[in-house]
Amino acid sequence: MGIYILIILLIYFGLLSLISYTVSRKNNDNDAFFLGNRKSPWYIVAFGMIGSSISGVSFVSVPGMTRGLDMTYMQMVLGFLLGYIIIAYVLLPLYYKLNLTTIYGYLEKRFGLRSYKTGASFFILSKTIGAAARLYLVVLILYKLVFEPWGIPFWVVALGNILLIWAYTYRSGIKTIVWTDTLQTFCLISALVLIIWQVIDKLDFNFAETIQIVTNSEHSRIFVFEDWISKQNFFKQFFSGVLIAIVMNGLDQDMMQKNLTCKTLKDAQKNMVSFGFFSVPINYLFLALGVLLLTFASQMGISLPEKSDEILPVLATQYLGFPVLVFFAIGIIAAAFSSADSALASITTSVCVDLLDIEKKNIENSVKIRRKIHVLISFIFLLVIVLINYLNQDSILNTIYKVASYTYGPLLGLFFFGLFTKINPRDKFVPMICISAPVLSFILEVSLKQTFNYNVGNEILLFNGLITGLGLLLISKKRGNYQDNL
Repeated sequence: MGIYILIILLIYFGLLSLISYTVSRKNNDNDAFFLGNRKSPWYIVAFGMIGSSISGVSFVSVPGMTRGLDMTYMQMVLGFLLGYIIIAYVLLPLYYKLNLTTIYGYLEKRFGLRSYKTGASFFILSKTIGAAARLYLVVLILYKLVFEPWGIPFWVVALGNILLIWAYTYRSGIKTIVWTDTLQTFCLISALVLIIWQVIDKLDFNFAETIQIVTNSEHSRIFVFEDWISKQNFFKQFFSGVLIAIVMNGLDQDMMQKNLTCKTLKDAQKNMVSFGFFSVPINYLFLALGVLLLTFASQMGISLPEKSDEILPVLATQYLGFPVLVFFAIGIIAAAFSSADSALASITTSVCVDLLDIEKKNIENSVKIRRKIHVLISFIFLLVIVLINYLNQDSILNTIYKVASYTYGPLLGLFFFGLFTKINPRDKFVPMICISAPVLSFILEVSLKQTFNYNVGNEILLFNGLITGLGLLLISKKRGNYQDNL
């Protein structure tokens, strides 16, 4: 079994390398790496972004969610859609008007240099943890299925995956990723559909019976209105989804960097809205797969693992047959590479442009610096993956959203304060406010639990952003210096 997965991985990497060579052979300068020379077709970007947003974690975690949370994740997915529309018509016009290389350049124009550096630093921190966590789960699966029986250490498997990603991204970055993401999204969606088909075949259902099983299942519940305490309450989930979409896409250099490669603002908006509508049925299919897997396990008397993240891997590798194993391997490899490669490129871009100002250096030196930073970020990814493996987190997807709620909160506060007020905070105090907000949010979360038995979910992101905004208000100067032409 392991040798077949290894062959799939090598063939897949060969295809990515071929695309990388074709795209980057004529142009691999910083403009290509950072912005793809602003020549990407919007429909290619939209399709490719599906793979980046789903990631290997979603491929494995979302089907497993149905056992404990039913299909209530769709409440958050519907919130994502509204968030994507807000991004398209509020944030993208601003980014294109300012002709930004990274979106955090807005913070410098609006508030000042320290706000700019602080915003970029929070993105780099959050994206590094989130992207490494996504890649970790896939590395763990490959390790368990292929390399552990051969006695190869986990860290070597992690290093090998990172080297593969580095190899096809280091020359032209986002310009390559826009096209490799297309292949990876196609493989991911194909794998999802083919796994569902195989499970249906094992259950001996026809199409009508499959629809009936999914819709009538005890796990088919989507909406929760009656329980205000529950983290799965509709309003908590929906509005958390809106905010998470805005911060993890609209305030995230990774996803916005792809949008900024489009030729025009109109193309970027079409890309964002199309991507949003695509994501709804695809996430529903993942949850439907989860219902079908639970049905299959029940009929066959299979004892499922305690961790929900292990349900699909265990069934795919041990009970559903060789075709599902192949499709599963293709799906997780495609999803993992699609999210990790763009994260690596975007973090490299932000460090180079936002922290090191390499756009002010001569072309030859700036390219050398960018390539060194690309290697450094790859090494940091490796360290974070090894650390996550040591900590042995249970649900990686929930962990990612929790980390995002704390680290993206200050970004949410900064951008919304800048967009919807004309007040000028004192730039030198902004870093202190942005560091204090997550700490106060954590204290608030603990206090609400102890005092009112209120379980704080992803809405902590909203609290975090509000605390940041209030802090900015407290350190503000009198009105007067804000430029309306922004």
